[in-house]
Amino acid sequence: MTKSYTSLNEIKGEIAEGKTTVEKLVRGYLGKISANAHLNAFNEVFEQEALISAQNVDSRIKKGTAGKLAGMVIAIKDNICYKGHKTSASSKILKNFTSVYSSTIVERLLAQDAVIIGRCNCDEFGMGAANENSFFGPVKNYADQTRVSGGSSGGAAVAVQAGMCHAALGTDTGGSVRQPASFCGLIGLKPTYGRVSRHGIIAYASSFDQVGPITRSVEDAALLLEVMAGPDEYDSTLADVAVPSFSKNIKAPAPKKIAYLQEALSSPGVDADVKSNLIEYIEKLRADGHTVKAIAFEYLDYLVPAYYILAMAEASSNLSRYDGVHYGYRSPSATDLVSTYKRSRSEGFGKEVKRRIMLGTFVLSAGYYDAYFAKAQKVRRLIREKTDAILKEYDFILFPTAPEPAFAIGQGEKDPVVTYLSDIFTVQASLTGAPAISLPTGNNSRGLPLGLQLLTRHFEEQELLNFSKYFLEL
Repeated sequence: MTKSYTSLNEIKGEIAEGKTTVEKLVRGYLGKISANAHLNAFNEVFEQEALISAQNVDSRIKKGTAGKLAGMVIAIKDNICYKGHKTSASSKILKNFTSVYSSTIVERLLAQDAVIIGRCNCDEFGMGAANENSFFGPVKNYADQTRVSGGSSGGAAVAVQAGMCHAALGTDTGGSVRQPASFCGLIGLKPTYGRVSRHGIIAYASSFDQVGPITRSVEDAALLLEVMAGPDEYDSTLADVAVPSFSKNIKAPAPKKIAYLQEALSSPGVDADVKSNLIEYIEKLRADGHTVKAIAFEYLDYLVPAYYILAMAEASSNLSRYDGVHYGYRSPSATDLVSTYKRSRSEGFGKEVKRRIMLGTFVLSAGYYDAYFAKAQKVRRLIREKTDAILKEYDFILFPTAPEPAFAIGQGEKDPVVTYLSDIFTVQASLTGAPAISLPTGNNSRGLPLGLQLLTRHFEEQELLNFSKYFLEL
């Protein structure tokens, strides 16, 4: 049975003492993956390859030449390209696609001796907040198998939650790292947009997508960000800013000014346990000398509509390449070019992806572009300006990661708009490009994990990580 480690430092300590090896760790994780196959967290496990990689890393550890991630066994979301491996974004349309190159982040992980154990199930093309919109079926929450894992990086979160790997990488477009981390009792970090390369990530909404780690410790999240971040000639959207040694610079913070959204406590749509959890931490922070004040965010009602209009518009553009001609699934019943397009896309895409492509195409169409897409862009700018103004006065904005704990599998099928509203507290960081982190804050009375979220200024991940480490020890 694999011991449950909180941080890579613990693992490195036991390796140094001869208590374990990377190969033993991988074998233990593989056993957990097999025992928890019913959770449906993995689309593919790289069993033999992971064992060989582990043996090679053990050899480098003995020689003293191992990278800073030696001992970390990691899973990647199934929309992150890894050369020579299938990458499907959990979609039928890419079911048999094999990556011809690796994403920049995979190359950086491997260069520092991380072992990649498999690719994780997710909502198709990252579109969902429950991991139910997957061609491979839903992912079940390890805490309660009748509940969703959160989405879209639900497989990645459950893989860490159930001890099937040490850490995982997801992608966060509107909350897809933070929300499943919250539902699974883990740490989920969305870096500043432009901090981490998107090269080799299957695009959903290009002005939102950002890779982020799902971990059990702040130190591991910091270390993974440190390895992944930085300039990349293949991604022109990256900011030219220095990458600190995040993991080495974590220190206790001075007293801070923290704002929280008063709507998180006054809205009837927020679960009672979520509210009481927020109140508990507000009181803890105040008792510990921080200034914590309620603020009203006048654009709260526009966050979700603006996000979905823009994200769906970008999705309709990004997914136009999957047409049955260039690569991916081609319908066997197609007879000519037009039927190839129609049948391949209608058979290859799932219901939610088709819904978003159609809505995105609609808001970009000639008669509706100004009424929807252009207006949503203006609202996005207003949201960014208002958020920046708040962060000039306060160091962080604190709010729940999600308005409720993990909900029952199948609930979202009844009304997709209700599922969209579960992003109400995560899309602000996505629309503004700001960094945000979800932190585990215990369980409710039914044993379901709860999470709170901190948002801060662009490229101030170090301050965010410092405060997060302190926050978890309150």
